[in-house]
Formats: sequence, C-alpha cells, structure tokens
Amino acid sequence: MHTSLTDFDMPNEEQVHLAAESFRLLSDPTRIKILWALLQGESNVACLAELADAAPTTVSQHLAKLRLAGLVKGRREGTFVYYSAADDHVRRLLGEGLYHADHIDRGGQADHQSGDQAPAETVRTAS
Repeated sequence: MHTSLTDFDMPNEEQVHLAAESFRLLSDPTRIKILWALLQGESNVACLAELADAAPTTVSQHLAKLRLAGLVKGRREGTFVYYSAADDHVRRLLGEGLYHADHIDRGGQADHQSGDQAPAETVRTAS
C-alpha cells in the first residue's frame, strides 16, 4: 500500500534510534526544566538546580546525559562550567512538546479544532 505513495520515505534505522534516544532523554520532568532554563540563557549547575528544584548532583547527572546526546553544550570559565542549549533545534523540539501539552484536554485528546499551528519559536514563556 505505501509503496504506491511517491513521497513516502521511512527514516533509516540510525535516524529512528537517535530520535527515540532524544525523546527518551526528554521524558524526564527535571530535564525538561533544565532545558527550558537553558533556552532562556546560559547557566551553571547551581542556578539550574535552584530553577529545577533539584539537587546540584542530580542536575549534573542530567546535564551529562543531555550533553552526550548533543542537546546541551558546556563552556568552561575558570572553575565554572556554563551550560546552554546546543542549538535552535532544541528550542523547536521542546517548544513543540510544550505547545502540544498546552493543547491536550483532560481526556488526553489533542485540541485540533482551531487548526492553528503556532511555530515553536513563539513558545517563549512557561504558562
């Protein structure tokens, strides 16, 4: 059936694996908070811990995983490391997730009545 569709193209196994790994890493609420904070600007572990309401050691562990996945990057300045979101892809990915969460009714159904699709760039502040 799908072979008759001229524009149908499945992602390759590596793409599927990497995307699934990124979504797996984003499935933790603390990581969502950390990434959201980093999308607002560069920060260190102590500040991120306060914003995410988590212990600094916990935040450090999350940052290490997010860094390995290419979602955050670090910049060393003396004895401090300042973290930031890796690139604009992270903003769009997280923005779309939060936008979708904002448009799910209590029954778990997405609200598609308006047909509006806000670009992820418009998702700037937490509601």
